[in-house]
Amino acid sequence: MTVAFHQSENSESLCGGAAFARPDYDRAMRQGAGEVIYGEGKTAEQIAAIASSLMEAGQPRVLATRVDAKKADAVAALWGDGGGIAPCVYYETARLVVFGDMPAPDGDGVVAIACAGTSDLPVAEEAALTAEFLGNEVWRFYDVGVAGIHRLLDVADELRAARVVVAVAGMEGALASVVGGLVAAPVIAVPTSVGYGASFGGVTALLAMLNSCASGVSVVNIDNGFGAAFQASAINHLNSRQG
Repeated sequence: MTVAFHQSENSESLCGGAAFARPDYDRAMRQGAGEVIYGEGKTAEQIAAIASSLMEAGQPRVLATRVDAKKADAVAALWGDGGGIAPCVYYETARLVVFGDMPAPDGDGVVAIACAGTSDLPVAEEAALTAEFLGNEVWRFYDVGVAGIHRLLDVADELRAARVVVAVAGMEGALASVVGGLVAAPVIAVPTSVGYGASFGGVTALLAMLNSCASGVSVVNIDNGFGAAFQASAINHLNSRQG
């Protein structure tokens, strides 16, 4: 299947000849990073069409988030049939599709991803791979939750060396506060929906992180690894992108 495109009379792009998307070709100029495709709720055909349109317009790489394995297989088949503009790689744990090659890191320092438990890995990997996609060197510190706080303390020096720390945790969400008390860098907390009944699908961790007594902790939405990584990348590029 070949995915076709055309320009509308008012120069707003319509994907595949249908008005289901108007890709933002100028976003990188405004925000330092190109448009990202939120894959949940979109069909494989729509994802492939939007990605192809963005790359044909000059965006060197495209990220699609929240894509399940079945949909990713369909996207890959469409992408291959469309002529293979660039590589298309699926990261199953993170549920990400990357069109094009990952860039070399060009940030001011390191983005550290601290993940409380193995059950939080999908969100942590979404954050880690998104940060890499945005041009950051990433250090991963997984299974360092406070239930075995020695595991976190074992990597405290490495966390202190990072420019930004993303703390990913479900249950009671205590990891972010502890990390916030250990490092001078900004800490971006990501509550996850991991936990038993009273975790309320991540609301307990969200409220705990919002009420952290540690200074320098900010919080994104539940399971929003992408949002945390985007903010971390912006912080990590403050010096390198000054005009």
